[in-house]
Amino acid sequence: MSENSNNVNSNLPVRFHLPGLRQNYPLNMFWISLLKTHPEFFRENVEIGSVFGCFPVALWNGGRFIASDQCDRQYIQGVVKALNNAGIPVRYTFTSPLITEEDLDDPYCNFCMQVGDNGMNEVMIFSPILEQYIRDKYPSYKLNSSTCKEIKDVDEINEEMEKDYKYVVLDYNLNNKWDIIDRLNKPEMLEILINCLCLPNCPRRGEHYRNMARDGRIVLENRKLPPDKQKPIEPWYCEYGDHGGIYRIKNYPTFVPVESIWDDYLPRGINNFKIEGRTANLFSLIETYSYFMLKPEKAGEARLLLLRNLEESHIIQVNRPRPGRFE
Repeated sequence: MSENSNNVNSNLPVRFHLPGLRQNYPLNMFWISLLKTHPEFFRENVEIGSVFGCFPVALWNGGRFIASDQCDRQYIQGVVKALNNAGIPVRYTFTSPLITEEDLDDPYCNFCMQVGDNGMNEVMIFSPILEQYIRDKYPSYKLNSSTCKEIKDVDEINEEMEKDYKYVVLDYNLNNKWDIIDRLNKPEMLEILINCLCLPNCPRRGEHYRNMARDGRIVLENRKLPPDKQKPIEPWYCEYGDHGGIYRIKNYPTFVPVESIWDDYLPRGINNFKIEGRTANLFSLIETYSYFMLKPEKAGEARLLLLRNLEESHIIQVNRPRPGRFE
């Protein structure tokens, strides 16, 4: 532990950054409401630091390939307003590694930026081209350095934290490596990806990011082409894999056990934790949220309340047996 760790305020908020502005938006709004109405369900000092993601299909998006639909103006405005009114920043994941100067004029992405241009919201950034554009055109946004950069060298991380970022998301391979973390100069700037599904040291992680960026571009280009001229999506298979939910990754050295958040990270002044899962299965995500944020003795009660609310709101559909008749 660093020399300064004993001076860290033990009452620091423990901020979790939740995935999903589209697919997981209903779950996230219910979760935010649950924290407000039933704080007794939650572990000590839990807060929601942001909800991150994009409104598909966004040319600047990175990290996850979302091709199912594109959001209209009213939806985008409604989501940003609802989250901001709840005191939660929207954090756009504009981390495509393939941004060009020509992409900066994209009307959809610029509309998303304009909607959130109120001094409250954030952008997760990768491309230097896009970073400079946002700094110039949308200076009210707070910028965060993405884990997609895959920075593993201590000196380079320290250099990154000297730049004008709100947070620097640590490469997941450095999770729990205290000999490295304790050499970082500004631990309060770190954000930890606590449930990365990639195998440790996956050699194809960077290429996966590039594949998703290419596929997003193809989807947008195909919308302007007749069916016989459309390009196929580039399929992705990784032998290193995305091996499922929280119970399958707990043995990874990169996984952050919930006890370690309070026992190891928080005393070092590290209090921002990112939960992966923009395209995750709904029930898997509920388990992940419950594991990290709920008191174990309250988790069952909280989950049941949440699931009932999701059913009543028709987010979850429970089919009843069809009526039969004995002839």
